[in-house]
Amino acid sequence: MKNLISWQKSWPHLIAVIGFILLSIMYVSPVLQGKKMVAGDDIQAKAAAREVLDYHKQTKEWSSWTNGMFAGMPAYLVATDYPTSISTKIGQGVNKILPAPANYLLIGMVSAYVLFLVLGAGGWLAALGGVAFAFSTFNVINLEAGHISQVIAIMYAPGVIAGVIVAFRKNWLAGAALTALFLSLELYANHVQITYYLGIGIVILVIIESVSFMKRGAVKELVPILGGLALAAVLAVGTHTTRLWNAYDYTKETIRGKSELTSKDPSKSPEKGSGLDKTYAFAYSYGFGELLTLVIPNAYGGAGYGPLSTNSETYRTLTTRVDPGNAQSIIQQMPLYWGEQPIMGGPNYVGAIVFFLFVLGIFIVKSPLKSWVVSVVLLYIVWALGKSFAAVNYLFFDYFPMFNKFRAMTMAVSLAQLLMVMLGILALITIIQRKITWKEFQKPFLISLGITGGLMLIMAVMPTLFFSFQAAGDSMTYEQFAQQTQDKAFAQQLINSIVQDRVGLMKSDAFRSLVFVLLAAGLIWLWMIEKVKPVVLYVTLFTLMIFDLFGVDKRYLNNEDFVSNYVAQGNIAPSPADEQILRDPDPNYKVYDLTARQGAFNSAEASNFHKSLGGYHGAKLRRYQELFERQIATERPNFGMVNMLNTKYFISADQQGNKVAQTNPEALGHAWFVNSYKIVPNADAEMAALDSLKPRTEAVLDQKFASKLQGLNIQPDSAAAISLISYKPNELIYESNAKGEGLAVFSEIYYNVRDEWKVTIDDKPADLLRANYVLRALRVPAGKHTIKFRFEPVSVDVGHKIDLVSSLLLLGLIAGAVFVAVKNKKV
Repeated sequence: MKNLISWQKSWPHLIAVIGFILLSIMYVSPVLQGKKMVAGDDIQAKAAAREVLDYHKQTKEWSSWTNGMFAGMPAYLVATDYPTSISTKIGQGVNKILPAPANYLLIGMVSAYVLFLVLGAGGWLAALGGVAFAFSTFNVINLEAGHISQVIAIMYAPGVIAGVIVAFRKNWLAGAALTALFLSLELYANHVQITYYLGIGIVILVIIESVSFMKRGAVKELVPILGGLALAAVLAVGTHTTRLWNAYDYTKETIRGKSELTSKDPSKSPEKGSGLDKTYAFAYSYGFGELLTLVIPNAYGGAGYGPLSTNSETYRTLTTRVDPGNAQSIIQQMPLYWGEQPIMGGPNYVGAIVFFLFVLGIFIVKSPLKSWVVSVVLLYIVWALGKSFAAVNYLFFDYFPMFNKFRAMTMAVSLAQLLMVMLGILALITIIQRKITWKEFQKPFLISLGITGGLMLIMAVMPTLFFSFQAAGDSMTYEQFAQQTQDKAFAQQLINSIVQDRVGLMKSDAFRSLVFVLLAAGLIWLWMIEKVKPVVLYVTLFTLMIFDLFGVDKRYLNNEDFVSNYVAQGNIAPSPADEQILRDPDPNYKVYDLTARQGAFNSAEASNFHKSLGGYHGAKLRRYQELFERQIATERPNFGMVNMLNTKYFISADQQGNKVAQTNPEALGHAWFVNSYKIVPNADAEMAALDSLKPRTEAVLDQKFASKLQGLNIQPDSAAAISLISYKPNELIYESNAKGEGLAVFSEIYYNVRDEWKVTIDDKPADLLRANYVLRALRVPAGKHTIKFRFEPVSVDVGHKIDLVSSLLLLGLIAGAVFVAVKNKKV
């Protein structure tokens, strides 16, 4: 830490950072030409936020609600600002240092560099570790996919670990400050799942270190350390009070919270409807064999669909029926992945060299941190196995706090990779600083080489002894080939050829990994017998590491993923159908896009231009999702439900596949008075009542709202009217006119966890009701009235104040640590 704040010794770190910048830019060099990376999830996120961003551009105000997706949802889940959160401002500023995605790679390298300096590595080794961590293939593939918040959370994780280690090993105040800074940036990433997994690992580290202090009788020294880390956690969380409070409230109302419907699914967790559906949560799980991809990238075929060469068996088979040009085109997208995960963007390759150093570290590293690293790596890998290790993971899912809120637990392996790099660097520190003698080194070195090199050699020579290389989807692929070629024998021959090519991919990459292990091992051997100089060792290790990781990373994120800014903007150009709909003089309707490739309820494409019935988000409002599943996405859709959501337009495809806009004359409009209503005892009865409900004239409400309707006697009034006269995403104003008191239903989604929707009738507070399972309703008196809905979440108003106070205290903690360090000239 002294090196980090001493200006006299800062130049090596400055050189390291400049090197990281150059390496980041070099990897994504098209950004120098102004090109942008087009990533699927990033495109979806921008579409989801379109209404909020447009509103902010026009008014300079951030709306906390949007009707852009799912007929309405809190907008702070898709786009907002946190003006009083200093860590948010720091995070935003750091992101602007380099163009994306080079900025995220830079963050990872600098964060890991800090960790490895704290561990005692010199500048060269710390930089090597930074490169090894940032360019782990998991990170690069997720950048390509557009999982930006996930990547940012991963990239800041090393800094959090560094802070905790400093607190225990060097100086509690400096450790608290460093932890607070990096943890606040970790939370800024807004990926709770990665932070949760990291937090579990940190808690285990704190427990291990605390036990060590207590065994030494150093309880007095332990108290300020734990107090400082607790303060760091409180301040880091405090600077994100608004964000976390919003997420906490929202989660309770989503598919990650409790369902009020009676579940007949035994896969649900013990508490009725609590957490995600178990099948959904574990859909992405590694098989045991798939862990080989950590060291052999193409062990399971790589990405779901990928290219083959003209030397492949599949190409040779194809050329017996089609000309070479067509065959070459066909083999660019072949079903190569043969694991069980539904979608695979690519392997989570940690690097052959890193894996070898990790195994070597298990044998030669004497640091107490080793036991923590190894145990937590095993824990993360067990989690990543998901349903493949159901005996353990289902217990975590059912009983461990918050575990059932997350899906795709395979991402836990990203943190396992970080810790593998960490132990690998500790191994290199042991070797380079001569903490181990030649005699002590030989046996563990040969054992490590035998384990890693032997595994790769076996997979390079005879992988078919252990694996079939057949995918569950091969039967479907066979049917497609058979239908296209009208030749079942040839279709089967193609499948067999693909299987042979999968075998070839594993063999090739196993041999590749073996070569890198042998080269790295040979270099270390020469160092131990004093046959190479330090500069040769460092430069060669850097070169090998970069060639190893870049060689795999470039298979997935490469120059072809970048397009000109003009082309990138063209990806969201409105279709003729969109343009037709946009000419409607009343823009405040909903659109149901039936052409979305992933399905309307898994695509935000329509949200670029319209208020959409569908959308794209990892945590949809539970009641809305249930309405969709049980009433809309069925063999016989209940169009009454679509109509009550004011779905004025459908987007469908004509025979040529072009988008066509169709008007829905049955859309019920913005609001209407019903002639009758029915009170039902629970959510099950409410959902069942929707089957036959006529939403134009009828409404159904849960028993919990019955007290608000006492004395309401509706007299049908054909002249009664209610209309929307002013629209903002977070404020809706209606005008009503009726002879008698009535019940008005609004085509807006009900969300009122903490009475966020402030409802007034002629500026007097009114009670918001829920009707038809998902819609807002209101008891409206006779006569002419002005009705106003305004979304004012307390989590935003109060949260901003707590953000500000916590931010000032965070700055004070950091300033205090720096002052003390400078004063004492040590940390």
